[in-house]
Amino acid sequence: MKWLTAILIVLLALLQYRLWFGKNSIPDYVKMKQEVSEQRESNANLEQRNSLLKADINDLKIGLDAIEERARNELGLIKQGETFYRILPAEQTN
Repeated sequence: MKWLTAILIVLLALLQYRLWFGKNSIPDYVKMKQEVSEQRESNANLEQRNSLLKADINDLKIGLDAIEERARNELGLIKQGETFYRILPAEQTN
């Protein structure tokens, strides 16, 4: 009877050791849960960025207004017959 109790206590200790310190232990579970949470947040940010890019692509496919706006803002293009004015900030004297 004493041997059975001793064996059961040793088995319980080994299982507890594996639960707290072994592979796939509770600390590993907590760490993995945190990594999953971070990955979900990253995925949400990427999904939002993708939806903005899809909207931008649709604007470019549908109308010329979006293309014209991009050409003006990014490339500095002007239409024929328009006059381009550049406003410079006033110089500061010390």
